[in-house]
Amino acid sequence: MKLATSFRSRSLRTLSLLALLAAAACSKDTTAYPSLGLRPVEKLGFAEPEVKTAVATPDPALDADIRTISNKLDAIATGFTRDAAKAEALARTARGAAVGSDAWLAAQTALAGLDDWRAQSSALVTDIEQRATDRAAKLQADYPALATIRETAQAENDRQGAAIARIQASLPAA
Repeated sequence: MKLATSFRSRSLRTLSLLALLAAAACSKDTTAYPSLGLRPVEKLGFAEPEVKTAVATPDPALDADIRTISNKLDAIATGFTRDAAKAEALARTARGAAVGSDAWLAAQTALAGLDDWRAQSSALVTDIEQRATDRAAKLQADYPALATIRETAQAENDRQGAAIARIQASLPAA
């Protein structure tokens, strides 16, 4: 008898476990999943949208600053050209002289003066670029006059660097 009761008890437990599993299998997942179809944004394509070109409005204050910068650049270019002629003459004098001689030292001193002019023009280029960067940070359009003076100042700076390198190369190395 005990064996039959034990068997029935075990059968009843197994049967109830199977019923519970069957009921769990019939449950429904209520979570909504996205469709695998094309989304509306994927139907638009990958072409770049049209960008409207911003037009710079006249800025009298910036125009005045650009005139001031242009005047400074002209003064720097004039001073450099004048001192470069002197430095070239001193370098010609120092060509046959020994390193450390008076002629060589005079030419090196003149080159140092040219480096000062170039540093001033380089600072001017940096100032111009900072103004352009400030305008871009404010999402303002490129200002053509500012771009033009920047190109002019950079060309002058490059010219000065080339002249200094040429004069330096003509002197005996230290």
